[in-house]
Amino acid sequence: MRSEHRGTEFAELVQSGGAGHAASVEGDAIAAGRRHSLGLRDDGTVVAAGMGSAGECSTDGWSDVVAVAAGNVHAASNTGRSHSVGLRADGTVLATGWNGDGQCDVAAWRDVTAVAAGWRRTLGLLADGTALAVGRPDEGACDVGRWRDLVALACGDWHSVGLRADGTVTAVGSDRYGQCAVDAWRDVRAVAAGYLHTVGVTTDGRVLATGARTTGACAVEGWTDIAAVTAGSHHTVAVTTAGRVLAVGSNEFGQCDVSAWHGIVAVAAGSRHTLGLRADGSVVATGSNQHGQCGVTDWTGIRTARRASSR
Repeated sequence: MRSEHRGTEFAELVQSGGAGHAASVEGDAIAAGRRHSLGLRDDGTVVAAGMGSAGECSTDGWSDVVAVAAGNVHAASNTGRSHSVGLRADGTVLATGWNGDGQCDVAAWRDVTAVAAGWRRTLGLLADGTALAVGRPDEGACDVGRWRDLVALACGDWHSVGLRADGTVTAVGSDRYGQCAVDAWRDVRAVAAGYLHTVGVTTDGRVLATGARTTGACAVEGWTDIAAVTAGSHHTVAVTTAGRVLAVGSNEFGQCDVSAWHGIVAVAAGSRHTLGLRADGSVVATGSNQHGQCGVTDWTGIRTARRASSR
C-alpha cells in the first residue's frame, strides 16, 4: 500500500495489497505476513517485528530501500517459515528468510519497480511492464511470463494478480474458489490478494471482490471513497480518502478491530493481524500477537510518502 490521507492526492499515491499478500509497489512502507511485520523508515532502512526463526526479520543491514513486502505462511500450514523482500532505489531486490522453494533467489533481478511476496513466492514488476517470479511452481502462481503492460502486482497464497495500465486485471494460479475470476474487471487502480480471495479498487473508489465468501472477506459491497485495500488470509481492510479504516471478514484474533483508527495513511493485512501507518510515521496494530508481530508501538520514522526514485 502506498498512501496519503488527503482526497485525490491520497488516491493517486495508493497501490494496495496484503500481507504478506500485499501488492507491493515502490513506496510500500509497511508489510505484514503471518508471524512478522516490516516497516520502512525514512532513511531507507527496515525494521521488523515478530518471529524471525527463518531469518525473515534479519533486515538490519538493509539500506536505500524504497518498498518492503512480507511473505506469508500458508493459512493451513504448521510451519512458521516465511520470507521478507525489499526493493532498493536502484531497482535491485533484497530477500531474507526461508528459501525452500527459491523464493529468495532475487539477487540477479534488475530494473525492478515493484515487488510482492506470498506463500513461498516472490514477484517483481519490471520497468517495461513485464513480471518476474521465483518460488513454488506447483499451483501455477509463478506463470507470469506472458503478462504485459503491468503497473502493479499482488500475491495471494496460491494465486498471483496483475494490474494492467488500462485498468484491467489478470490472475494465475489456483482458482478453486474463483479467486482468479477477474477478467471482467474494468477501471481498476489497485489490487490485493488473500488466501482465497482477490479485491480491487476502482477509479471511482468502489471495491470489487471475488473468491471464497465463507469468511466474509468479500463483503465489500457498499464501500465508497476507498483509496486503498489490503487482503489478509481471511479478511479485507481498506483506507478511505478521509483516513479512516474499514475491515470485513474473519475477526477471530481481532484483526478487524480498526474502526477507532483515524489519520491512517497506509494499511497492511497479515494472515491474522493488521497494521496501520499514521501520518506522523508511527504504526498501530491489532490482531494476533502470538509471535510479537504486533510489537510495533516503538516504531518511529516510518515513511509516510513515496520517496522520489533515484533510478
